[in-house]
Amino acid sequence: MMKEPFRLSAFQVQWLLIVGFSTVGYALYIRYLAVEYSPVALACDAGLQTALCKTRLLATALFRHSVFGITALVIAALHLVRPSIVTLTAGVVMAGFGIVLYNIALSGIAIGLLILGFARPAPATA
Repeated sequence: MMKEPFRLSAFQVQWLLIVGFSTVGYALYIRYLAVEYSPVALACDAGLQTALCKTRLLATALFRHSVFGITALVIAALHLVRPSIVTLTAGVVMAGFGIVLYNIALSGIAIGLLILGFARPAPATA
């Protein structure tokens, strides 16, 4: 018996659009108003202890070690093996952060694997 390919419903597509745009928007906010904005960078480097400075410190530590790209690649590989909306959503979130926050190569490969997940059959349900 042949399984049906993985397909999204209209609600799932809308969910992915909302999550994807929100993720990329927040990543752009972090990149351009926390990491690269000089007054914030100088204030945080001088010792200011705000939530924005802690977020900036966390984001820079994560993208220096390619955590966004590696995590997106692992999730995309899981999605390729066993496609589901959960792995697709997590992959879109991590790839969105990775593309905006300097992990472009690994996140680009992850996006390619997420797209290939649509060619695989969906997991069988009981």
